[in-house]
Amino acid sequence: MSDVEKVKKLRVATGAGFKDCNLAIKEANGDLDKAVEILRVKGISKASKKMSREAKEGVVAISGDEKKTSIIEVNCETDFVAKNDDFIDFVKELSELNNQNDSNLESLKKAKMKNGSSVEDNLVALIAKIGEKITIGQTKTISNSSSTNYQYLHTVVKDNLAKLAVIVSLETNENSETVKTFGKQLSMHIAASNPLALESTLIDKAIIDKEQELITEELKNSGKPEDIAKKISLGKMNKFKEENALMTQAWVMEPKKKVQDVLKELAVNGLKIKEFSRIKIGE
Repeated sequence: MSDVEKVKKLRVATGAGFKDCNLAIKEANGDLDKAVEILRVKGISKASKKMSREAKEGVVAISGDEKKTSIIEVNCETDFVAKNDDFIDFVKELSELNNQNDSNLESLKKAKMKNGSSVEDNLVALIAKIGEKITIGQTKTISNSSSTNYQYLHTVVKDNLAKLAVIVSLETNENSETVKTFGKQLSMHIAASNPLALESTLIDKAIIDKEQELITEELKNSGKPEDIAKKISLGKMNKFKEENALMTQAWVMEPKKKVQDVLKELAVNGLKIKEFSRIKIGE
């Protein structure tokens, strides 16, 4: 990627001007992730997302039922291959085996497919036939005896294969239409809002520490007195946690409410969000 292309990409992601993006890329020696951090520290950009993740294609597949549901990501190099019949057939069968093996990758690789060969051997054969690197990415199985799982597929490629997939588990003894509607809407909310964890206390410490570091550096360059900077830093961190924890996110269907408010308003006895999984190709 040329420097001009990097500048364009950085401008789209951060909203910063051409000159600022150009200087940031030069200072970062072409590293887009570092350039984003430089712009944030200088107070020019609010963006914090990763820029240089390897561009991946492929599909995410969901298998199972409402009591035990599994999700698996399979990556390839081009979207053309992601729509190839051989690739799709392999992923569909792989998805079922993944559910049977509770997303245990080592067991999955050794599992036998319909042709009698292992997943590992079939993967090698598929790579040889198609001529592209194909890898198994993230996997997750959600199974709770007292819960019901709901799912959502976005940008469906075929049947149970998509570019983005979500599973969310609701703990409840009730099987009403109200609960079913909430389960479906909640899975769509997770797809759109990409929460990092169920609650703020469960967000990965490394992510929190990195955000705190960026905010601290940003405020150092603002020239504000230390006591005021501390208050601003606390406010920014609280906002970051609120916006990235599922329970405190603004409800996509009605943004003036938080997810926890909607859950409470449903007034369904014992209804709880147990856990969730969201996988998107390229993230």
